[in-house]
Amino acid sequence: MDVVSSALDLYRQGGFVALPLLLCSLALWYALGYRLQLLRRGSKLPVDALFDRVQAGEEPPRGVLGDALRRLTGESHHPDHIDTVVGDQQAELMAFGGAVAGVVAVAPLLGLLGTVNGMIETFDSLASMALFTRGGGIAAGVSEALFSTQMGLVVAIPGAIVGRLLLRAQERLTDELAELGRRSKELA
Repeated sequence: MDVVSSALDLYRQGGFVALPLLLCSLALWYALGYRLQLLRRGSKLPVDALFDRVQAGEEPPRGVLGDALRRLTGESHHPDHIDTVVGDQQAELMAFGGAVAGVVAVAPLLGLLGTVNGMIETFDSLASMALFTRGGGIAAGVSEALFSTQMGLVVAIPGAIVGRLLLRAQERLTDELAELGRRSKELA
């Protein structure tokens, strides 16, 4: 019951944007976690060493590169097939990348919307000369404005940082997959 009362307090403090911001936060961290699992390289060895080991009969490691090596060594070595395998793996790496970018962009805007709503409440209280009203008056409006801004930034800033790190990992893996494709075509 304590979790429910804490959630209701957050909702009261942040106004109507608190729930969408909470949902954005949950979606963001789910997408980041999914991408983190998806972007597991599988081995610290360079691409050439991995390729040579698999060609020598060793089992490919788990992860993106291992999956690509399994598909490249287990099937036809036709150049079109190699391009398809590499392209499919590279496309798979982009999963949830757009969702992360979208939530990172939307969260501060939701915070800004809450800020505007809190300021409207503040000015309504000032206009009616009600320092203390049922809704909390001036202090509640300012509090809602600041809290919703803070929540929007708390969602967006870590999401932008972690999202950028994962994007770099995706770019490195994309380059390494292209290298695997090139090496496979040399053998074909």
